[in-house]
Amino acid sequence: MSAKKTSGSKLQSISFAYGADLFGVVDITDIRKTFLLSEPTREKFNRAISIAVRLSEAVLEEIVDHPTALYFHHYRQVNAFLDQLALKITAVVQSSGYNAMPIPASQIIDWQKQKGHLSHKHIAVLAGLGWIGKNNLLVTPEFGSRVRLVTVLTDMPLKADKPVNGSCGKCKRCIPSCPAKAIKEKQSDFDHTACSEQLRLFRKQGYTAQFICGICVKACPGK
Repeated sequence: MSAKKTSGSKLQSISFAYGADLFGVVDITDIRKTFLLSEPTREKFNRAISIAVRLSEAVLEEIVDHPTALYFHHYRQVNAFLDQLALKITAVVQSSGYNAMPIPASQIIDWQKQKGHLSHKHIAVLAGLGWIGKNNLLVTPEFGSRVRLVTVLTDMPLKADKPVNGSCGKCKRCIPSCPAKAIKEKQSDFDHTACSEQLRLFRKQGYTAQFICGICVKACPGK
């Protein structure tokens, strides 16, 4: 597969064939300085590929007022699947003569600030997959917040997508679902501290070994 014949649409088709549900590209030239990567590494890339995989509806429906063991396992397996998918796309890009770097779907490198190498959800917003909802998560038109994300950085000259003109509008389903009362009418008022404390409580109670919840994810099914 030559570089000239590998395009964004081709990569999208390959991603979908491997199991992706959503795909988008963004020009990261103006935002890459925020990535928690070395400057020489950041400067190598001017594009980011955002890929989303839909979560199991049945697994999410099992959640009532706390994360379940089934959701915890599903969460980890989907992250592993996304990482494998990112590796496959990286291989395709590299075989076309360009650089590519897969960023782990779920890896915290700054525990104090709870940050990864970059924000997958903000990359996804810029790549046109959705918007940040009241629940502080990516909301997609197709699946709501019931997705997980991964990012591949590249210098492949892909055409960038545009952000979608979407919002939660009058929908408030996630607000009463939150056990921490962290979700407010305005997304900017989201209570990060309350959310983090609730995740720590779930972990302390033995529901999960990671800081995950899933309640507001379930409450946001999209169409």
